[in-house]
Amino acid sequence: MTEAIIQHMKDLPSSHLLGGGTAMCAGCGGLTALHEIYDVLGTNNVFVNAAGCMTMLSVYPFTPFRGSWLYTAMASAPAGARGVRDALDILIKKKRIAAEEDLDVVVLTGDGSAYGMGLSSTSSTIDLQTNYIYICYDNEGYGNTGQQTSAATPHAATTSTSQDYPGYKKDLFSIWVANKPTYVATVTGADPLDLAKKIEKAKNLTGTRMIIAMAMCPTGWGYDPIHSIEIGKLAVKTGVFPLKEYHEGKIVHTKIPSHRVPVEDYLKLQGRFKHLFEPQRDEKQIAGIQARVDKYWDEIE
Repeated sequence: MTEAIIQHMKDLPSSHLLGGGTAMCAGCGGLTALHEIYDVLGTNNVFVNAAGCMTMLSVYPFTPFRGSWLYTAMASAPAGARGVRDALDILIKKKRIAAEEDLDVVVLTGDGSAYGMGLSSTSSTIDLQTNYIYICYDNEGYGNTGQQTSAATPHAATTSTSQDYPGYKKDLFSIWVANKPTYVATVTGADPLDLAKKIEKAKNLTGTRMIIAMAMCPTGWGYDPIHSIEIGKLAVKTGVFPLKEYHEGKIVHTKIPSHRVPVEDYLKLQGRFKHLFEPQRDEKQIAGIQARVDKYWDEIE
């Protein structure tokens, strides 16, 4: 019976393998991006997954991918990936496996790991010029344990541990770029063409390649799952989530909204920002968020 189940899993197309029969939330923007990323990366890989939302994809002894899956503690995925990469290189060097049997090593973490507790080990892997791809699905909070505030939580958002969050989202893109890896990019499943181009580019490079994927989160952000793609598109159209990439010392914005829509069009669809509009409109706070977005784009234009 077990062999029959395993064969059935192998026969399924990739679109059925990611998220099928799991406890993932409806409308998950992180899973949408991962679907699209996996379609480009293919199956010849090993995923090193830190504790987080995407851990729910894998139920022992099965994983949702045709390749391999390694589960680590939240802070340890980059370190684990370094170990896997070293092991593969040693096996190839000693001719224990053929070069064509090599695997792409892919880290998969949420923002809790990428922006916070895993940042030190990530920096170390960049310093060592580790040949791997790092994917961070960014839902701007500790989504798997109740959407607590993380270093990725945006200003004024409400989480399960903060009301009208007074802090500001950490600029992980700039932090990664400062370490000078091979490649860094931001993507969203709401713009699959831009995403596919960047993943294809990353796949064909060597060295440390890093992807921040916007992960629209219905349960954590407070909206109907049917609006996930709309919210993802609005994040780009308002300029809240810039689509850009870093390669060979240059940062290029791959999509510049020529006529940015007001930031409030993005905010008002999400329950975590409801207090900015009800019971009365907080003009000062909304204007402040808009001003910070405008300042970002004014500085690059």
